[in-house]
Amino acid sequence: MSAPSVLYDAPGPKARVRYAIYSVIVVALLLAAGWFVYSGFADKGQFEAAKWKPFLESDIWTTYLLPGLRGTIVAAVLSITLALVLGMLFGVLRLSDHRSVRLVAGTIVEFARAIPVLVLMIFLYAVYSLYNVFPAGQLSLAAVVTALTIYNGSVIAEIVRSGIRSLPKGQTEAAVALGMRKSQVMTSILLPQAITAMLPALVSQMVVALKDSALGYLISYLEIVRSGQRLGAALNNPIPALLVVAAIMIALNYALSVLATQLEKWLRTRKRGGRTVVPAGTTMAPPGMDMTLDTPEIKGTP
Repeated sequence: MSAPSVLYDAPGPKARVRYAIYSVIVVALLLAAGWFVYSGFADKGQFEAAKWKPFLESDIWTTYLLPGLRGTIVAAVLSITLALVLGMLFGVLRLSDHRSVRLVAGTIVEFARAIPVLVLMIFLYAVYSLYNVFPAGQLSLAAVVTALTIYNGSVIAEIVRSGIRSLPKGQTEAAVALGMRKSQVMTSILLPQAITAMLPALVSQMVVALKDSALGYLISYLEIVRSGQRLGAALNNPIPALLVVAAIMIALNYALSVLATQLEKWLRTRKRGGRTVVPAGTTMAPPGMDMTLDTPEIKGTP
């Protein structure tokens, strides 16, 4: 029998029956919706072998899907890396003791969060094209990476700020009392602890950046969704092509989530392993006391 919860009352027999009925109804509705979608595709012949056979050919992958996948990964890796750096920087600046620094950093972060990513991409693409900031072949990539970096960096800044503020203030006060500088307190005490606590939120934002890279389609950036649409148009077969693209994106997001989960476990295990464990039955001697004899005596006394 499970222990009673202090957060809510344990359901009684009638409540358990009612919850079971609700679960059956939800599962039935999901199965009905799945069957409706499947039957609709099947009636249109979307599951015929002839429509899926082209995806077994290597030319289809090397010509369409792999270049798009490479574009998605490049944009995601660059934007995630730069957004982490930018977010850490502005997150720390928002915690500055100087009011002017906090005000400027907060204004920039709030302004960046308020702009839609698609609008920012289109604007940056127009600016880069007008002033020839980047080579013609890199304009789309630069606009996508810059827009994703600005938006996700502003969100990560808020995650960092809230993560650091969630730590007990006593740790900061103790570090300051030991004579540590503010930069040392932040880099040695606060950030290492906050990163572990912030990791789930950071992973969620990384997944958002990965998915938002598909918005580059509207500024002619070659990523996986654009490649899938081009493939569907070439084969006159858009539905299977987009389903394959969806499966690839799901696999990428799942791989990123698994990697982050393993990283979080490693960080927590490393922190636990770094602690000194005293075996049972062992007494820690206070400074200046010799516990090796039967009768404790002060060191240095005759």
